[in-house]
Amino acid sequence: METKTKDKTVEAYFNVLPDQAKVKMQSLRKAIREAAPEAKEIISYKMPAFKMNSILVWYGAFKNHIGFFPTADAIEVFKKELSEYKTSKGTIQFPLDEPLPLSLIKKIVKHRIKEVQKKK
Repeated sequence: METKTKDKTVEAYFNVLPDQAKVKMQSLRKAIREAAPEAKEIISYKMPAFKMNSILVWYGAFKNHIGFFPTADAIEVFKKELSEYKTSKGTIQFPLDEPLPLSLIKKIVKHRIKEVQKKK
C-alpha cells in the first residue's frame, strides 16, 4: 500500500494512510522519537526517515505490514530477537495485525545512533 503522495512531508505521508496503518505508524514514529529525540524526521526514498548526520532508520506502511529499515548490520545484530518477523537484508516486516515490538525497535534505533556516531 505504499502511499502515492507526491508531497514531501511526513505529515502528508501519514494523511493518506488507512486508519489501521496510521495507528501503527504513529506508534512506531513515537518509539523512534523516544529513542532518538535529537534526530530530524525527513522523507527519504518516498518514506519517513529519521536522520542524525546520516539516516538512522526508514519506515513505511504497506498493504499487510509496516516496513522498518534499520540497515543490514542492525538486522544482523538483532537477528535472534527478530526471528519471529520476516526480514531481508535491510528490512523488517511487522504485520499490521500484530502488536509492534516497541522496546526492540527502540534498542535497534539506539544501536543505529551508536553506528552513526562512530562514522563522524
